[in-house]
Amino acid sequence: MNVRQLLLATTHPRLPVEGAFPSLEGATGWLNSSPLTAADLHGKVVLVSFWTYTCINWLRSLPYLRAWAAKYKDHGLVVIGVHTPEFAFEKDVDNVRRAAKDMGVEYPIAIDNDYAVWNAFDNMYWPALYFVDAQGNIRHHQFGEGEYEESEMIIQQLLTSAGNSHLDLDFVSVHATGAEVAADWGHLRSPENYVGYDRTENFASNGPIRLNEPYIYEIPARLMLNHWALSGEWAIGRQAIVLNQAGGRIVYRFHARDLHLVMGPTVKGTTVRFRVFLEGQAPGAAHGVDVDDQGNGSVTEQRLYQLIRQPGPITDQQFEIEFLDAGVEALAFTFG
Repeated sequence: MNVRQLLLATTHPRLPVEGAFPSLEGATGWLNSSPLTAADLHGKVVLVSFWTYTCINWLRSLPYLRAWAAKYKDHGLVVIGVHTPEFAFEKDVDNVRRAAKDMGVEYPIAIDNDYAVWNAFDNMYWPALYFVDAQGNIRHHQFGEGEYEESEMIIQQLLTSAGNSHLDLDFVSVHATGAEVAADWGHLRSPENYVGYDRTENFASNGPIRLNEPYIYEIPARLMLNHWALSGEWAIGRQAIVLNQAGGRIVYRFHARDLHLVMGPTVKGTTVRFRVFLEGQAPGAAHGVDVDDQGNGSVTEQRLYQLIRQPGPITDQQFEIEFLDAGVEALAFTFG
């Protein structure tokens, strides 16, 4: 027994049984696979991954899911992504199909638009991993990103227990790019913030939020850290804000390496042009993958856009996005 095998045997010598593998029959559809049931998967080690395609925390775990699915598929591991939508547009199966293709998600995907699988697992988180042994018992769970080495060791342990004696016990090596790169936790001082009225915080434009009706907002002279504001004619809805006239702006004061915005055109198939600024200037080397160094970009589909990735040093910065066309909706800022 080598050092890795000894570590595998002693770190989790007796994983508890957390319950039986719940039903997948509540899925409203499947991608990359015919419908799967717990009975179909008996004898396989199953890793169930709850996700929604705009979730930045899930996106940063995706390189590991792809790598585990590829490395262990011939040793009895089946990775299943359960796509449970957070936003209304994530219920559109064409959106999920396009996102899965763009992100290289090739393992089976259960479409969980009615939250039936989510509720069967009594789940509460994106991302969430459930590790199921070959006998159909949940043996471990992981909520949130991180703990990748521990997760891989549990996969290896369950596969070994199922009779796989020739596993490569080295951990996978991943090369993440774009929004999939791990967060800069040491400099991250801005939390996720939704912009719809149901869950937003720290809105700083003039007057109270006008719910579900167009209103001309103004940006204050100064923003405090983690506060945001609007300029131009916007309608603030429960989940999203919608721009009614070209020239509208969103300003956000943040402290993080990365800034992302979940947004999309209000009419599918249209394009909305925008410009991004940091402290009133083009972002230059601080531009994200969806923006050029002059801050130019376009919204073409409903997804998460990476607008800023700063090379450092990381300080409080005032971000601004100006939309050159009307017809865009924005839903949430996330940081990394």
